[in-house]
Amino acid sequence: MYSESDIDAAVKAGALTPEAAAALRDHVARRRAAPAADEEHFRLITGFNDIFVVVAAVLVLVAVGWIGTRLHGALGGAGVGLASWALAEYFTRRRRMALPSIVLLLTFAGGAFWCAAGLLSDGVGPGYFEAGPDKFAEALAPSALVAALAAGLHWWRFRVPITMAAGAAALVGTALGLILRWMDNPMPVIEPVMFVAGLGVFAFAMRWDLSDTARTTRRSDVAFWLHLLAAPLMVHPVFSLTASGIPDPSLSAALVVILYAVVGVVALAIDRRALLVSALIYLLTAVYSLFRDFDDLSLRFAAAALIVGAVLLLLSAFWRNARAVVVHRLPTELRARLPAASA
Repeated sequence: MYSESDIDAAVKAGALTPEAAAALRDHVARRRAAPAADEEHFRLITGFNDIFVVVAAVLVLVAVGWIGTRLHGALGGAGVGLASWALAEYFTRRRRMALPSIVLLLTFAGGAFWCAAGLLSDGVGPGYFEAGPDKFAEALAPSALVAALAAGLHWWRFRVPITMAAGAAALVGTALGLILRWMDNPMPVIEPVMFVAGLGVFAFAMRWDLSDTARTTRRSDVAFWLHLLAAPLMVHPVFSLTASGIPDPSLSAALVVILYAVVGVVALAIDRRALLVSALIYLLTAVYSLFRDFDDLSLRFAAAALIVGAVLLLLSAFWRNARAVVVHRLPTELRARLPAASA
């Protein structure tokens, strides 16, 4: 199984000509009866060896973190971070394995967060999270900022597509940490900040997306992960306000369905299913609440899952047609900057 990144690497190495790479992509697109961009490729796994390596790496990192924490709270995180970097030098930089690269990036950034938190909590280690909300709020912002800087360093070295999303999530955590630390009543502010942060991440994702509308480079993979992060940041505050501000459950559920439909239109326009996946839990909850007359809770969930799943399967089957309907109604200038849509 070959990814878009593998094809690009083959072109750079001279193993394929640009014309041959384009012909290969066109051939695959014709076989699947969909433009290449509509397939929304991203690299997650290249073979079972990816899973094998991840299992082994997780065992090593858990052991390193456990031993380090026994000595000092910060040493566990530092050990995990250093071990993750060392493993990435081989499995990411040399072997270019997809799933291990994702896991090692997350453990590196997580190790940096853990190390900073351990230092700020005087080496308490896991007990740091039990020290109370004041202690947690005090160290969240600087620890998250360290994680963001660690993600930036990792991107400089390894260029793993999920890195930008991890760094953006850490920056959002930094902002939330500052709010928790310096505001007496932060709860009314947190959700608006999340919404604004989601808009920022979405705009950042579109910057990567619009630079590669053909979806043939690493930029498309970076945009995929950013969209996956942006969706819950944007939709959670809106759906939460809808659910809490409207006393009638049926009306609240109907509004949630309408909001999800709006998200769906945006997803069709920019050709990103990730937005729909990230917001799916809210739709399931809304449809579930419509079956409140059912006494059997498992039956309520099954009915909601059946309806939502059937709708999403239909949307997947007719994605190209739905995109064509949406995109062809957009202004010409905007349509020219989006992935091509064909019925």
